Amino acid sequence: MAEFAQQRGKRRDDSGLGGVLDLLLANARLVLGISGAAVLAIATLAVKRMWVLWTTCTSHPSVSPATWRRAGRTWTCPVPPEPLQAESSPPRCLTLQEKLLSHYSIHLPMSEEQVAVAQQLARSICAELQSFLRSKCPELPFGSLFLSGPLLDGLGALAADHIHFMLPVVLDATLWSLIPGEDTVVRNPQYWVIKRTDLEYFPRGRSPWDRFLVGQYLSSNVLNETLHKMLVASINWPAIGSLLGTVIHPLVASRELRLDVKHDQVELSIALFPVVEMEDKVLLAAPPEGLVENLWLESFGRAEVLKVKELDAGDAGSRQHCLCILNGVCRSHPALHKLSGSPLAHVILHLSITESDWTEESLATRFQQVLEELVGYLENGVLPCYFNPKVNLFCELLEEEIEEMGFLLYRAVSEPGLLLTEK
Repeated sequence: MAEFAQQRGKRRDDSGLGGVLDLLLANARLVLGISGAAVLAIATLAVKRMWVLWTTCTSHPSVSPATWRRAGRTWTCPVPPEPLQAESSPPRCLTLQEKLLSHYSIHLPMSEEQVAVAQQLARSICAELQSFLRSKCPELPFGSLFLSGPLLDGLGALAADHIHFMLPVVLDATLWSLIPGEDTVVRNPQYWVIKRTDLEYFPRGRSPWDRFLVGQYLSSNVLNETLHKMLVASINWPAIGSLLGTVIHPLVASRELRLDVKHDQVELSIALFPVVEMEDKVLLAAPPEGLVENLWLESFGRAEVLKVKELDAGDAGSRQHCLCILNGVCRSHPALHKLSGSPLAHVILHLSITESDWTEESLATRFQQVLEELVGYLENGVLPCYFNPKVNLFCELLEEEIEEMGFLLYRAVSEPGLLLTEK
């Protein structure tokens, strides 16, 4: 820490407080490790938030000391008494707005040709899988497979990844009921269990899905294991791939139901999700890791997409544009990839409650605010679901992951352009 103090004094004379904080952060990981660096980063956030640094060549007046609190601890960030001096004749820098638009046009979207090829391949594979399931399991009332994911929703695909095959599991509502996860041992409101009812009147075997029961509950894990065996051992993927001009490989060792597809123009990663729709809930057979095998995950994906598009349609907003850029940025950074998709959509939806101006001209301002909001949610370790505040979308993140994300996003609050260049 003595070394930090010496370097801090030298940097203050050269670049002011902003330079001091940047130097501290640049070296913090080497001395303190990830956890220590994250604490230092977020502790100094309140000071640097007082600036609005749209570009790296802008300077600002001094601010008052600030504190940050998390997990019952408080850190105070002192501010040097001398004001920062503006540099004369600063070099021309791109504004954040220009950087965002440039980054979006150059890095994010796939070409129209690639999108068309990826969508056609996905639909063809989906049709082949549907045909197989109907011939192999005619007794199971699966609904028609349909496609989902960013490539289909238009909300930010860096590549032809994150394609979802949604496989409807059609249940007789008179034989099944939903129990909230918060009423079970897991105490998690985002998970549900599907209970077989009236077994004394309608014994096992009355429902074709009874073969997947564990106790009195429809087991997402048993259903996934059955489908996994089919994907790996029962489907002639080499023949299907040859017919479509692709190479298709099911992931053998993964718990997920996933296919890797290679084509001359695109590569696809396809995930298969059995889905139950009951009582206005959309539940995926995506249980958490561990011993609990009966849980079904409530999905808000469809509602998120519809709500974002509805808001944009109502005020000609740029929420979808902002979300596309943020999704691409987070997916390109290993430390941030778990923020892409639902968490980002929910931050934008929360922010839309208080911010009404989402025009294209305000893109940079809203982008900056989303970063600030994300840091705030990470400080608390809680991101409430827009549609159900009892659900914490950060509940499955590890503390180390939260710290790593907080460290990077803290820096990005002062230098938003950092995320557009740093990998």
